[in-house]
Amino acid sequence: MAKTIMLQGTSSHVGKSILTTALCRIFLQDGQKVVPFKAQNMALNSYVTKDGGEMGRAQVAQAEAAGLDPFVEMNPVLLKPTGNSCSQVILMGKPIGNMSAKQYHTEYSLKALGVIRECLNKLSSNFDTIVIEGAGSPAEVNLKANDIVNMRIAKMLNAPVLLIADIDRGGALASVVGTLELLEPDERDLVKGIIINKFRGDINLLTPALEFLETKTGKPVVGVIPHLENLGIDDEDSVSLDEKTTLTQDCEIEIAVLRTPKISNFTDFDALANEPDVKVRYIRQGERIGTPDLIILPGSKNTTEDLLYLRQQGYESEIISLIDSGTPIVGICGGYQMLGTEILDPEHTESNLDRVDGLGLLDIRTTFAASKITHQVTVSSRGNGFLGVDYNNDNMTGYEIHMGRTEFLTPVRHAFNITSRSDQPVQHCDGVVRQDGLVMGTYIHGIFDNDAYRRSILDAIRVRKGLKPINSVLNTYNRKQASYDRLAEVVRNSLNMELVYKVMGV
Repeated sequence: MAKTIMLQGTSSHVGKSILTTALCRIFLQDGQKVVPFKAQNMALNSYVTKDGGEMGRAQVAQAEAAGLDPFVEMNPVLLKPTGNSCSQVILMGKPIGNMSAKQYHTEYSLKALGVIRECLNKLSSNFDTIVIEGAGSPAEVNLKANDIVNMRIAKMLNAPVLLIADIDRGGALASVVGTLELLEPDERDLVKGIIINKFRGDINLLTPALEFLETKTGKPVVGVIPHLENLGIDDEDSVSLDEKTTLTQDCEIEIAVLRTPKISNFTDFDALANEPDVKVRYIRQGERIGTPDLIILPGSKNTTEDLLYLRQQGYESEIISLIDSGTPIVGICGGYQMLGTEILDPEHTESNLDRVDGLGLLDIRTTFAASKITHQVTVSSRGNGFLGVDYNNDNMTGYEIHMGRTEFLTPVRHAFNITSRSDQPVQHCDGVVRQDGLVMGTYIHGIFDNDAYRRSILDAIRVRKGLKPINSVLNTYNRKQASYDRLAEVVRNSLNMELVYKVMGV
């Protein structure tokens, strides 16, 4: 039977995911066979496992920190908001339909408990330690009756709980006291300690508050975690984009990513942002695109709505004007679909509209289907010509998550050739590069995580600007591993790990 520890928060976005990642790395360093778990996740940042299952991106980062390949039992329920208080429900990696918030919470969520229990039994049999992440707050009294991710899971496993508060946003003491007050006595008993997260300043000034908190609640403060900048770890949801402010340092390349309302898988661009000569700027509503060196249209959970947003906000005409003047653009997944001539949705998979005109930059047409394509892929690049780059590589990797089927209306130059899907050999042409090399669309998420390819594109931009190419390739994998180690070191030094192990019964 595995030992367990659960991280819950006084609210959303207090740092549960990151601290779960840290504990996974710490326990791995301490010689334990550790696995992350989150019963139910709500996020538009998702990932595809080796066997084609879809799961939340946060659990992928946690799995990497634990030295594991991700698998869907780590996150059996994933909710992907589509709009109008509705989400696509993913169960064990596969979509089972769209549900309203009311329908899901009152009619379905508790039905997933059996699957969740099976996943936990499997993990408990195969691992020494399970690090469990909650969602939102355990004190949401309007949701507790149908909760399947917070205290119901803690009670199912008799898991000790550490309660996290974000002191950077203010009101941390009140949120801890209020959360504990709203819990039932048996739930309150499961809370074994408090973590104060995202602290800035002199810890000595905080000491009286910590002493008050321990006296008031009867719970020990397990640690105070400093505010950590530039972690280099994948973010779970678009709330974190608010913290990705425009960098002020003088970077030679500026990339503009349109932050559409239903943006998904924005982790596609983290590897670009980590390059020393690159500034990635997320264009929020009301901001102008300006004069970047590259425009990116990201993935979307609702391509039609996001395309109409671009049109209504005036971004469509700005994009076309910039491309006409020589600015290149890349569309990934939903962004790729937007670049075509039209988008059809006869079964109303994503919206109530049967069709919508695309941006008309590529001669393609996309039709949404009821079934979703989800695969890890291996792709070949044979000098596709984007920005004039003649880059050849037969072993690039990425993943597909899309419900659209795209037709090529005229003979086109393809961006890539997919040579395997979910480890099965295929020959499938992906994406399009416009003849002038300024417009590229692809379904492949993670394409910029391929280090040499990413550098080849950036160096082509440099040459266009009259700059010398760098030719030095950053190793994304090594950088991530170093980030997990850095996070683990800070958290280990900030927590009373002896107490953490004690409450776990280790």
